[in-house]
Amino acid sequence: MAETGVTISEEMDATRTVSMESIMERLSHLDNLYFPRVQQSSALLPSQRKSILRDLYSRDVPVFLERYGSLLTSEELKEFDILSDDYEINWHLNHLRSLINPTSDELKSRSAKVKNRRRAFMDKLMFDGNFFSEDSMRDREPYLHHEFVGKFQDQSGRRMSRPGERWSETLLRRAEEALLVEKIRQEQQRLGVDERDWVGNERQEEEQEEEEEEEEEEEEDDDVEAADQVPDDKGISVNEQSVAGTSLSADEMQDRMDEFRHVMQQKFLAGEDHQHFNYSSIDDDVTLDDHWVREATYDAEEKYFADV
Repeated sequence: MAETGVTISEEMDATRTVSMESIMERLSHLDNLYFPRVQQSSALLPSQRKSILRDLYSRDVPVFLERYGSLLTSEELKEFDILSDDYEINWHLNHLRSLINPTSDELKSRSAKVKNRRRAFMDKLMFDGNFFSEDSMRDREPYLHHEFVGKFQDQSGRRMSRPGERWSETLLRRAEEALLVEKIRQEQQRLGVDERDWVGNERQEEEQEEEEEEEEEEEEDDDVEAADQVPDDKGISVNEQSVAGTSLSADEMQDRMDEFRHVMQQKFLAGEDHQHFNYSSIDDDVTLDDHWVREATYDAEEKYFADV
């Protein structure tokens, strides 16, 4: 057999070089590929990106895997196995493979981390006080708010001007309120709610009842009317007394508000607020783990001083 002058090792290196070039080529055409700020202006074209990727790979493979490893396929990761004697490279390869083909234990661990990180992020939102405020939650889920607390509230106050509010601001808020009411009505219609119970119809019913009462009063004898009516020291109309009779106490309203907030918190934890948050950024945020480290430290200190 004629000698070619090329060793098996050299052939493997050449094959691997071609494979790595193919990987760089594919990555360079991906949209939104990450580059450090100092390199972004020089990474506009695929050829420029490929050159930057090739340079990083030749200088620091662990950093290359840290930045772009999640974009590699299982087959592409095999091209790095020849370098797995390096501790850092081996760690990245094992980590990336666990993300692609996780074991049942890894899935459980990942699920637990995601739940804890979302709860830690939710605690920040609760502390901030805006995302889980009543108005903010009502904006996101108007029908749920109506079912839990809205139908027990006096809605007329939402249409009134507020102290220090400009007329243009009042008009804008009324327009936003009308949109929320329409969303509630649409959901009630979809669910087959009796038309008499649609939000906004209570005002029409009140006006109709008042008209009927006025007609009855006109037909009644003045003496009979005076004998039948019981004076009301508080000056509340019959209709207002009826509404007051079906309203909830402050404690009951607070209980329903707490239930509504709990439902909204569960929706957040379940990932249903994706219109407002990028959940992947929350689920992958290792800094949120510090929240539970502090919690565990605090609980341990509390237990220690309780036992002293």
